Amino acid sequence: MNGFDESALDPRALRLLLAVLETGSFTRAAQHLGLTQSAVSHGVQRLREVLGDPLFVKSGRGIVPTARALSLAEPARELLAALQRLAHAQAFDPARWQAEITIAANDLQRDVLVPPLLARLRTAAPGVTLRIIPSGAPTPELLRDRHAHLLLTPRPPQVHDLLQRRVFVDRWVVYHDPTQRPAPTNLQEYLAAEHATVVYEPRRTLALDDALLRRGVQRRIRVTVPGFAGLGALLRGSDLLATAPARLAHHLLAGLAWVEPPLPCPPLPMYLVWHRRDHDDPALRWLRAQLVAVAAAVTD
Repeated sequence: MNGFDESALDPRALRLLLAVLETGSFTRAAQHLGLTQSAVSHGVQRLREVLGDPLFVKSGRGIVPTARALSLAEPARELLAALQRLAHAQAFDPARWQAEITIAANDLQRDVLVPPLLARLRTAAPGVTLRIIPSGAPTPELLRDRHAHLLLTPRPPQVHDLLQRRVFVDRWVVYHDPTQRPAPTNLQEYLAAEHATVVYEPRRTLALDDALLRRGVQRRIRVTVPGFAGLGALLRGSDLLATAPARLAHHLLAGLAWVEPPLPCPPLPMYLVWHRRDHDDPALRWLRAQLVAVAAAVTD
């Protein structure tokens, strides 16, 4: 493009482009950035002139991005991340950090780690807000596409651009309602009972169930739910059993009785996972250290 002025693509212009891409609306982008809609429209028009592309076109009552706009999204994110690293390179002060951090975690990780992490952040980094989303059966795109900054999961995706660290190890125990049934005392009673268990969407079973099936052990599953949070209501007032992480006895499954399983079960490790591009970011490196410290404290 003749006369292309790279200086016109400053951080504000890049944030504007990404805001419209991610919200799909000039109005919502303006709200997200704290600008007027006219300022957003003017900024987009300037970008159109600089880049020689319409970037966004009308479609029905809304707008859709052009192929050029979509191709600019990831380079824009990378440039903004590099500028942020440059800005924080001298000295990172968590007390002055202003950000919304998204952590993908299912109910076990959420209930065990997020409350103490939030308490720590309210003191050390009061400008940080947390957004917790379910991780389900996590895919690499969760971190690659910046849907989340961090992922907490027992089964991290094994790909080259994601890094991981084990933060704690839990074990499986058998929960039951003691007002409805006694605890199983042997494998025969355990297998004769009906069970509730977790199957994450889309139909991803627990690592425990996978391990038992490989050994030829199959439980009588009466009901499945998409997360551990659904087990308590099913067990209370019924004779069902549920084999779930021991740490849930202090959280989601508090008040239920539990016993050790009548057969060997694999350990349940929990991993903190992040994208390689964020590895050297001072702010996210500090945040990862806080999560590791929290995990050590609550699982000691």
